[in-house]
Amino acid sequence: MITDLVSLRAALRDFAAERGWRQYHTPKNLAMALIVEAAELVEHFQWLTPEQSLGLSTEKLGEVREEVADTLIYLVELADALEIDLIAAARDKIAKNAIKYPVPKP
Repeated sequence: MITDLVSLRAALRDFAAERGWRQYHTPKNLAMALIVEAAELVEHFQWLTPEQSLGLSTEKLGEVREEVADTLIYLVELADALEIDLIAAARDKIAKNAIKYPVPKP
């Protein structure tokens, strides 16, 4: 059962290996696939107002959910190909942003 990034990564490795896709999962190809999926995600919001984007229909939300999943999958596969620990990278980036953007003083 996939319950965290480690088990997701393992499932994606198995999925690609079973289909002989690992040879195509280069950082370049995965980065390109990631941006394509991100663009498909953006298409769902392109002409919506901010308010409309918060009130998606059940059908539209399902479509967005699939694009979010595709984007996550390619991000996990890209990080795996480059041996990047996504949790550590995110934690480090949050710490860096906290210094760059401190909480405003009242």
